[in-house]
Amino acid sequence: MTLLNRPEPASTSGAPIGLAWVPVDTCRLPTDEQPMRLAAFEDLFATKVLAVERTAPTRLRLDLEAEPETAARVGELALREADCCGFFTFTLTAAQGTLTLEVSVPAQRAGVLDGLADQARRAAS
Repeated sequence: MTLLNRPEPASTSGAPIGLAWVPVDTCRLPTDEQPMRLAAFEDLFATKVLAVERTAPTRLRLDLEAEPETAARVGELALREADCCGFFTFTLTAAQGTLTLEVSVPAQRAGVLDGLADQARRAAS
């Protein structure tokens, strides 16, 4: 798997967002749009994520603020990401006042999920 190697874009907090975990061999998003996508995830993680849990080596669970606007934002971002990086599976669940996003990847992409989980934990803290 080939990974990106370029300068880090700034997050909403001004700290660099780690790009090293993004696989260039499967990502169909144009290179110049990748930092903006990562910044969209960073902003979501920093503003809407309540908890991050790695439930399995290939599964990540994000507990989110249970608001209709958050569900719409997460749904749109998940659709765009699944379109360019087809190995992701996103499951958004709204139930009894909770909103959860589960992200799954095949075993050979667990390192990508590691990077996403690390980004979520850093931004949410």
